[in-house]
Amino acid sequence: MKIAFHGAAQTVTGSKHLITLKNGKKVLLDCGMYQGLGDQTDALNRDFGFVASEVDVMILSHAHIDHSGLIPRLVKQGFRGTIFCTPATKDLTNILLMDSAEIQESDMRFLEKKRQGMAPDLLQPLYTLEDAKKAMELFEPKEYGAWYDVTDGVKAMFTDAGHIIGSACVHLRIQEDSKETRITFSGDLGRYRDVILRSPEVFPQADYIIMESTYGNSLHEDIKDTPEMLLDWIRKVCVERKGKLIFPAFSVGRTQEILYALNQLEAQGVLPKIPFYVDSPLSIEATDVVKRFPLYFNRQIQNVLKNDDDPFSFPGLTYIKSVDESKALNFKNGPMVIISASGMADAGRVKHHISNNIENSRNAIVMTGYCEPHSLGGRLLNGVTEVGIFGVEHQVNAEIGQIRSMSAHGDYEDMSQWLACQNPQAIKQLFLVHGEPDVQVAFKQRLIKKGFVDVLIPERHFEIGLA
Repeated sequence: MKIAFHGAAQTVTGSKHLITLKNGKKVLLDCGMYQGLGDQTDALNRDFGFVASEVDVMILSHAHIDHSGLIPRLVKQGFRGTIFCTPATKDLTNILLMDSAEIQESDMRFLEKKRQGMAPDLLQPLYTLEDAKKAMELFEPKEYGAWYDVTDGVKAMFTDAGHIIGSACVHLRIQEDSKETRITFSGDLGRYRDVILRSPEVFPQADYIIMESTYGNSLHEDIKDTPEMLLDWIRKVCVERKGKLIFPAFSVGRTQEILYALNQLEAQGVLPKIPFYVDSPLSIEATDVVKRFPLYFNRQIQNVLKNDDDPFSFPGLTYIKSVDESKALNFKNGPMVIISASGMADAGRVKHHISNNIENSRNAIVMTGYCEPHSLGGRLLNGVTEVGIFGVEHQVNAEIGQIRSMSAHGDYEDMSQWLACQNPQAIKQLFLVHGEPDVQVAFKQRLIKKGFVDVLIPERHFEIGLA
């Protein structure tokens, strides 16, 4: 048996890990899109590093595009197997992939106008809306906590990862030559005591673990402080300076967390009476999906639901759907809060809002999660004084900030707690993925001190045999 790491290897995006059994069967864990890597991004997304038609089955940990975004391309290139995931992941992935396909087609129409000197293959989208629809036909949802057959000699089970609604850790039992090998893939791990979701679950002893390491050298601020931090920003920017406060926020997870915190502030009677806008059609759809799975919420929000039938809404909140409505926000004066995708500010409507408001010192742009260093959000956080957006150079006069407590990824204490149910001496190898190299090295040293002996940090396309 072999495993190859074709994505999220010494980077935090493009998750793809391929297990090849002795009988030739191939099981793919995630098929994510690379995002925010500048000029490299398109080329990375066009080369899987394996033959799509040779993959027999796929297991998807969760819906985020850096884990699911190349599934339609996989299908376009010949994959015809089953795609297993949780029910909520299927529903979320459906809206995310349709949105991604529309972006692919729109980008190609734009490039067609500038096609002079461009290679013909670069004028083809990664996939189309039709490819995304065909991909969704292959999905087969499975609930948490029950073993199911994947392919000959392979069983799988999902446990709750607590990252976004429906996110799962994947556990495999692989039978070869009368020997059972147990492999666990963490997917993306959430935080313990999250304000909305259940905590990551304990899981059976594994022989091999593929583990994310995004915040392997960091501790987050306390989740309980998030509403107060939001309130501080609102008071400083909107009340005192009469400016616009822009929150780039991922459509799935982060937007709902912000809305829930604002709902709680409004319930306490402390939320200023100013306009709040969610300007992202995708965020609106994602919020509707989240509301359909209340059983995945933690006890705290279950109690809130007894008195509040919609914990993601409050007076003064407006959902923006049309492009014209979105553009109109640029001409509105006075204080307001705009919550818009994408979370790294590299695409979507939020990029337009930043372009229109970044030169005004009354305004602020506050990141609410991880930003890849090459992304617009990452560059702003790194303190650039000028930034190019849509081909125009802008002076960065707006205040730039970040609320680290809102990360959907666990920090090194959360990840260590997830591993606490394992006997380190029984782990033959632990592979660190989904992290920046320096962060992974720091986390590796931490794991070695905890008794995990063989910790590897694979490069892209690295393949290794499992004993």
